[in-house]
Amino acid sequence: MRSGAMDGLLNFLDYAAGVLTLVSLSVTVLWGLAATDRMVLRSGHRLLAQAVHRGTGVAGLGFLGLHIWVKVTEGHTDATAAAVPFTDGARPGLIGLGSLAAYVFIAVAVTGAVRGAFTGTTASRWWRALHMSAYVAWGLALVHGLRAGRPAAGYALAGYAICVTAVAVRLALRMRDTRRKSGELP
Repeated sequence: MRSGAMDGLLNFLDYAAGVLTLVSLSVTVLWGLAATDRMVLRSGHRLLAQAVHRGTGVAGLGFLGLHIWVKVTEGHTDATAAAVPFTDGARPGLIGLGSLAAYVFIAVAVTGAVRGAFTGTTASRWWRALHMSAYVAWGLALVHGLRAGRPAAGYALAGYAICVTAVAVRLALRMRDTRRKSGELP
């Protein structure tokens, strides 16, 4: 404690916990998209991709909890603003986007964990709609991460750019494959 190691750790986490959260959740989105690929992946590989998707999702939520804890502990926001979206005194919109994204990610994780409860055609559609709200939350988290705190460091901007590019390319490929299967594309 006297060596300053704890201060150094908190300083690192103050800068990096949010970035680690975004990168983990971006990887989760990518593995989720990969797990739906029926053109390249066989059933066993899709199961493995689903397991990685779940694991990185849990890691992302862990980093999210750490990010929130560090920001509250360091006094960048208070617990009320972290828990109730759009109530931060200094930056209600940007901190609120982060809080809202966190709630959506948690809802997606819970519905993913209890997916078996969503049996039947109608319930399956509800599950899919809830699960796909992760894309919206991910976008909100991007805006929050880029604008809510200090100006992003070069490594953070590069990480964000890689995440956006990777998800956009993979999502475009998924949409193309879906349209091809439905007969919209030759």
